[in-house]
Amino acid sequence: MLADDPLGASRETDPGFSGYQMAFENISADPHQKLVVGERGGEVVACLQLTFIPGLSRRGMTRALIEAVRVRSDQRGGGIGRQLIGWAIDEARRAGCGMVQLTTDRTRAGAHRFYESLGFQGTHVGMKLTL
Repeated sequence: MLADDPLGASRETDPGFSGYQMAFENISADPHQKLVVGERGGEVVACLQLTFIPGLSRRGMTRALIEAVRVRSDQRGGGIGRQLIGWAIDEARRAGCGMVQLTTDRTRAGAHRFYESLGFQGTHVGMKLTL
């Protein structure tokens, strides 16, 4: 699913790439991380990564960061993305987070509308530096 769109296809690789397994093990070992999948009919049809970030700003508030959100192309529009993000928001509340944040590529207009429909607001400009 990570490579199932033009952006992902340009930056992801073969599912057997060993870096994915190492990343999975590192994320699984970190208590501040959750990898989550959505299933329908016993098949994985969606995924996301949820990270809890302790911080000093906003009176020491912990934030939740949602990353790597994907819904299998043949399952989009059926509500599974809404359920998955809803679960992540509820999980952030249970963990005592004061905010949930995410980034989405500026070219993903449909994703922007989707996140806005869930109450997210584009309040910041995200920047990245590839190393």
